[in-house]
Amino acid sequence: MSDNPHLQQPVVSLGAPFKTAEQVMILLHGRGASAESILSLAAEFDAPNTHFIAPQAHQFRWYPYSFLSPLERNEPDLSYALERVDTLIKRIVSSGKRLDQIVLAGFSQGACLASEYVIRNPRRYGGLVVLSGGWIGPQNTTRTSDADLDGMPVFIGCSDIDQFIPVSRVEETATLFESMQADVRLNIYSGMGHTVNADEIMQINTLLKQAVKAD
Repeated sequence: MSDNPHLQQPVVSLGAPFKTAEQVMILLHGRGASAESILSLAAEFDAPNTHFIAPQAHQFRWYPYSFLSPLERNEPDLSYALERVDTLIKRIVSSGKRLDQIVLAGFSQGACLASEYVIRNPRRYGGLVVLSGGWIGPQNTTRTSDADLDGMPVFIGCSDIDQFIPVSRVEETATLFESMQADVRLNIYSGMGHTVNADEIMQINTLLKQAVKAD
């Protein structure tokens, strides 16, 4: 048995049957939340041909400290979390879906994890949705990549007053993905707080349709 505690947690799903689905969206929950809670977002999406899947994090968090902490402070949990995502993607691909049929999405800590996974594993997925999050690492860190995401659609949304997520990191994340040749849309919402709003749902619906169209 693996030492990775995230791999011993359940994975929940809903939506179109996996076998006939045009795409699969992986939803990563935030700290203190659950797979079921973020999966409930799927009811807001206009995506009848999408299979939604959400893994549960051990102890309801993917890593223990702020995403702005020194990387080593969040180990080994961060590596375990990245392995959880990687294992899930490999399982989806081995079951018959292509990488460009897989959309990664997350909120808060889950958004940070989704961002970090794509940066460390830069392949042409179907898309990436980052809700109130950004790449993982200390502030005042310069991060670059010469990877090519080949126009992969990326939506990043966050409040301008989020108490957990500095706007500067959100903007740095968008800039990094643009440098990786992703098709990035960044929306900063005035006074929204740490939540998901109706415009973000609309943007996700647009991205899901864009991902299917690119198939």
